[in-house]
Amino acid sequence: MTYEQALEYIHSNHWQGKKPGLRRIRALLSRLGDPQKRLKFIHVAGTNGKGSVCACLASVLQAAGCRVGLYTSPFLIRFNERFQVNGVPIPDEELCQVTQTIQPAAQAMEEPPTEFELITALAMVWFLQQRCDIVVLEVGLGGTLDPTNVIDPPELAVITALGLDHVRELGDTLPQIAAAKAGIIKPGTTVVSYGRCPEADDVIARRAAEQGASLTVPDWDSLSIRALEPDCTVLDFGPFRGLRLPLLAAYQPYNAALALTGLLALRKKGWAIPDEAVYHGIENVSWPGRFELLRREPPFLLDGSHNPQGIRATAESLALRYPGRKFVFLLGVMADKDVGAMIAAVAPLARCFVTVTPHTPRALPAEALAEEIRRETGLCAEACSSIPEGVARSLAAAGADGVCALGSLYFSGDIRNAALPLLFGSGT
Repeated sequence: MTYEQALEYIHSNHWQGKKPGLRRIRALLSRLGDPQKRLKFIHVAGTNGKGSVCACLASVLQAAGCRVGLYTSPFLIRFNERFQVNGVPIPDEELCQVTQTIQPAAQAMEEPPTEFELITALAMVWFLQQRCDIVVLEVGLGGTLDPTNVIDPPELAVITALGLDHVRELGDTLPQIAAAKAGIIKPGTTVVSYGRCPEADDVIARRAAEQGASLTVPDWDSLSIRALEPDCTVLDFGPFRGLRLPLLAAYQPYNAALALTGLLALRKKGWAIPDEAVYHGIENVSWPGRFELLRREPPFLLDGSHNPQGIRATAESLALRYPGRKFVFLLGVMADKDVGAMIAAVAPLARCFVTVTPHTPRALPAEALAEEIRRETGLCAEACSSIPEGVARSLAAAGADGVCALGSLYFSGDIRNAALPLLFGSGT
């Protein structure tokens, strides 16, 4: 099986028409010897910040000497990024080997697994082969019925900031969404939750009580920002002073504090996580495509915000880091998002907009997006026929001002590939 054949097989397992639930993933993993039962996990659910929290947790645990698996979605450049051990994605040949291992088991099932179920099984098999001490496992969608919820009670369950997203699947109120996310709380689990949303917090607290789980919320009063440096934020949290966080968005100290709260909870359970590992891990955390500074001056920022809450956080970060500056926004979004709210969040910071169509069937066409921007804001919005053209046009329009590319993680990798040669030359 070649790499291309492995990806073709994985992507051929569509979810359309399949009822959500854990029956298929349980059946598949059973045929594979239940690898998940021989692994330890940190399970992370939420609306915004899941990936950043996972990255912080994995970086610190690796610095503490653990062999750490990391399972996240989506990817920026290559599919392999979804599965990492100590920061290194699965090699092509190992992806092929594991796919060949699970293919007969999947094809023998009466009801074939979905793509995400297949990917989740692939991750479990590979992480066990790699003898991971612990796996940081990001939920794909929701919590209760997500394939990752097939695991036994984890070492730690984390619920990040909640907001209204995937309302078609999870419900259109925060309590409904919280109930879906809280489904990862299992009997006796140690849980840390972002909090700061009373109507959702009540649901999470009730679920924790029902499961006999211990629930902790970060001590937000102990979080303070010391300095905003060009390449990092210097912060204090709890017992830690002068942490240097290279994730630049205004919301990232809060994600780091949530991760630190989880790490302190793991300490209490006996995990050896010395202070020096915390400082080193936070200072070296990497999470590309999330308010990532590709060029310092004039700034070119790449951010995968994809819902109104995330876009508002991006706008707050731009205003904090670049007060008074107007940006050219290079925008590509999914048609099923609240596009009007996303536009309204960044319009006060915009000189103009350049729109592109992400490479996914769910994408809103660039011209339709540009028309909506012009109608809602009165600002100039130019639709481009390709992502490279959009990058070139946004750089030309920005001049000495900045560019902020945002709207979907699905096209962040394409933006990066198109932007870096223009920013730094074809040798980059």
